[in-house]
Amino acid sequence: MNRDLVTALLAVWELPGFRSGVHHLVDLDEVAVLLARLAAPGRDHGVERALLDLVRSGLDSTEIREAVLLVLERDEVRRPLVAAVTVSLASRPGQAAAIASAAEDPEVRRAVRAVLDNARVRGLLWQAVERQVDDDRAGLVRRAVVLFVRHPSVPRLTWALRRHGVLRELRRPSDRREPD
Repeated sequence: MNRDLVTALLAVWELPGFRSGVHHLVDLDEVAVLLARLAAPGRDHGVERALLDLVRSGLDSTEIREAVLLVLERDEVRRPLVAAVTVSLASRPGQAAAIASAAEDPEVRRAVRAVLDNARVRGLLWQAVERQVDDDRAGLVRRAVVLFVRHPSVPRLTWALRRHGVLRELRRPSDRREPD
């Protein structure tokens, strides 16, 4: 899992508004421990898997999914979160700017909602994420093709993210080398 992403998640997680909004839905201590362990150097597949399982079960819950979508849709919640992510990605200013730009685009937010509201798409996304965690590139590519071919919300989201440079910045090599 990308350490910049984990660092950004930690920054978001530490915001009191975000934590107070989800404290009754998830075990805050469990998430904080998992995020802290992921932010540490080195790679721990067990911790990655535990965090992914937690996120998956959360997004399968209508209440948590709506809370996540509300974070994206409400300016007074989204903007401080984007600012926290931007600060945590200070070493990657292009990536921070692309994410901030995409977060402010209503079309991107609608596309995220369309993707997350569809149980089949969520299932395929999780399969793709699991393939990536398992370093199964062929399985990841197959899942991505199925998502693009069968679910029009996925190409719409992808093109919307591409317009803002998010995909380009995610592919750009980091200045520091990720440990395996």
